[in-house]
Amino acid sequence: MITVNEAKTLISSHISPLESILVSLDKASGLTLAKDIYAGCNIPAFRQSSMDGYAFKFADPARELIVAGEMAAGTEQSLSLIEGEASRIFTGAPLPDGADTVVMQEKVTFRHGRIVLQDEKLHYGANVRDQGAEIKSGDLAMRKGTLLSPAAIGFLAGIGIPNLEVYPLPKISIIVTGKELQQPGLELGFGQVYESNSYSLSAALKIEGHTDLNIIQADDDLSQLTQILEKALTVSDVVLLTGGISVGDYDFVLQASGNCKVEQVFHKVKQKPGKPLFFGIKGTKLIFGLPGNPSSVLSCYYNYVLPAIKQLSHQKDSVNYIQAKLSRAYQKPAGLSHFLKGSYENGLVSPLNAQESFRLSSFAIANCLICLEETKEEFLIGETVTVMMLPQ
Repeated sequence: MITVNEAKTLISSHISPLESILVSLDKASGLTLAKDIYAGCNIPAFRQSSMDGYAFKFADPARELIVAGEMAAGTEQSLSLIEGEASRIFTGAPLPDGADTVVMQEKVTFRHGRIVLQDEKLHYGANVRDQGAEIKSGDLAMRKGTLLSPAAIGFLAGIGIPNLEVYPLPKISIIVTGKELQQPGLELGFGQVYESNSYSLSAALKIEGHTDLNIIQADDDLSQLTQILEKALTVSDVVLLTGGISVGDYDFVLQASGNCKVEQVFHKVKQKPGKPLFFGIKGTKLIFGLPGNPSSVLSCYYNYVLPAIKQLSHQKDSVNYIQAKLSRAYQKPAGLSHFLKGSYENGLVSPLNAQESFRLSSFAIANCLICLEETKEEFLIGETVTVMMLPQ
């Protein structure tokens, strides 16, 4: 068996990040930009009013001005002002020729087609957005490696970018093994249990933006599992198998992986839960054999699978590690790292009840995993430990 840190290092060293693809802007949210973006024009492209009011030339000595026209956003016809004139103007509209300042509509008196300025603090260029105030033509708009948030998408749309190169999310298959598994909503037969692993994994992946998942259920049959895995490897960048990874008579994941020419990187990690974890590769494809117990599945997902798929997509791991003080003592045997389902609040972390790997009730209310190092046995009240905060 290898240590947790050794397992993480081995996985990371066997990952080849995905090649970039060209997508339309509306399909880029949540992805990572693969190439620097430069502005193709000035934004705004013209001097623009930042509010509703009246545009005029600040140096005009007159403070009672004739309203000579109107400029609305989207207008297709220019307007020129001469001395003694102003134009009604609306937010986003281009300034008329000869104007350089906008006075708020609340700061004037309008009577008989004329306005009287009543803003003593008004200054040259007030309430005007200069040409290129957002960005100038040729300027760097966004750097390669930027995660495309909603605001980033809006900014790129606002400077006229329709398509861009991004690093895609990996295609993922989830293969759930076990003849005993029954779907929720159906009646349990003798010896059956409800299948939950595909649901928890799918939910965790959807939080990270993975919505197109290939989910297959397989019986404990070597031939069938080999065929299913072989097909999954042709369409997926990452394959997650749950169950069937131990050494029982009906555990066929290792054999099926061998049949599919998967290269084993490691099998078994010094950890609890999730000791039988398997990781292999086939070319650039990643294969994770996750133990079947529900808590083991999620613990291995957050520790190993999620960082791997983030690395594939040129993204930072969304799991956050912090230091916190234990609210109560905990003892464990040496030799295994432990991941305890926990509750963190205000600098304190508490191990929850129901830590067994087959139980999800505590995981359902946990907001973190408490990471207890392999070699240590006793952890005291108030002792500082490493805490993995779970994505919500």
